[in-house]
Amino acid sequence: MDIQKEVGHKKAEILQKQKEYLFPNHLLYYTDPLPLDRGEGLKVWDVEGNEYLDFFAGILTTSVGHNRPEVTQRVREQTEKLIHSSTLYPNETHVNLAERMAQMAPGKLQVSYFTTSGTDANETAIFLAQAYTGQQEVVALRHGYSGRSAMTMGLTGVGSWRVGGTHVAGIKHALNPYCYRCPLKLKYPSCGVACAEDIEDVIRTTTSGKIAAFIMEPIQGVGGFITAPDEYIKRAYEIAKHYGGLFISDEVQTGFGRTGEKWFGIEHSGVEPDIMTMAKGIANGFPLGNTMTRKDIAESTLKAGLTISTFGGNPVACAASLGVMEVLENEATPDRSAFLGQQLRAGLDRLQEKYSVIGDVRGKGLMQGLELVKDLSSKEPAPKAASALMDAAKQEGLLIGKGGLYGNVMRIAPALTATEEDIHMALDLLDKALAKID
Repeated sequence: MDIQKEVGHKKAEILQKQKEYLFPNHLLYYTDPLPLDRGEGLKVWDVEGNEYLDFFAGILTTSVGHNRPEVTQRVREQTEKLIHSSTLYPNETHVNLAERMAQMAPGKLQVSYFTTSGTDANETAIFLAQAYTGQQEVVALRHGYSGRSAMTMGLTGVGSWRVGGTHVAGIKHALNPYCYRCPLKLKYPSCGVACAEDIEDVIRTTTSGKIAAFIMEPIQGVGGFITAPDEYIKRAYEIAKHYGGLFISDEVQTGFGRTGEKWFGIEHSGVEPDIMTMAKGIANGFPLGNTMTRKDIAESTLKAGLTISTFGGNPVACAASLGVMEVLENEATPDRSAFLGQQLRAGLDRLQEKYSVIGDVRGKGLMQGLELVKDLSSKEPAPKAASALMDAAKQEGLLIGKGGLYGNVMRIAPALTATEEDIHMALDLLDKALAKID
């Protein structure tokens, strides 16, 4: 068997086993799914040896690039010492990472509870808010995404991600600041972020009038990189506090400098959250989530009862995270992400002028979205064009993501170690892909 036939057989075998042994609801990108084999920096190769520029970073997770030496070396050293302990035993990487998080986090956020995912982090945040306030009801946003557990699917405001029509008592959804498709038919900024007032209306009409928390993503990830104006966040904070709730900032996708200038997305607004959750880019692909809060809020858990996490604070995942933080501090700072983000945004704006299928460009830093439409005046979503663009970009050697309630938003978010050359190359490849579907 020659090499070409051998690699073709390997791909077919992987896809057959995927179909035979994994749940059928595993979402796979592309008309012809793409089994990846290895990665280095911002490049990945499939099992057939084809090379791609990765501008989705495993859903914004490989924050410092694939196979980063500072990360893999720390992981290697840790696996030779201790792989697992659980939260019943202190370990050095666990406490050192918690200290590092306290140094990075805004304001008085000082203490952490490490788990294994963003879902776990958001579950912990809701439990924490309920324990501290003594209230149970929570307000989330439409188009938001919080995870895949029963609780976090209940928080999620995108129907296709609420498996089985999940409903959790006490969770209410307010209008989100979707400026391109304003639910109030107003124009930003003259609207005065009127949509924020819906949070108060939801609390007054659908809750007891006292809430445990309000939770939001500064930029909604799965929702299609919908970017909340800073004024909206400030008003949402004021309303949540007025009705006794804690403000939870979900930084699972926006954390660690991705939005530029600041370490966390919420900091652009000047709001200091009571609780902040994070995952994805925290450990470059190792399963790790974190819930941060103030000490006085964390102490409320002592009255709520016992809790442990078997895999929380895992020494290997924490070692990987410490490696990530080293790279971010030395090479991929928020200011650098802001600079590269400006270049990326300028290029995307030029593509919008060139291609009428692009209705909106939005985001911050290295988290940018393109909303595709059939017609600029009607803004009718173009999900088929989005799928076609995904495939066309892959053919050109560029990997990007997709999202949004209508499945028509391209999600562009490379590793934070991207270079100017990477940005220019991605824009060129995207230009070629858009020309194929225009």
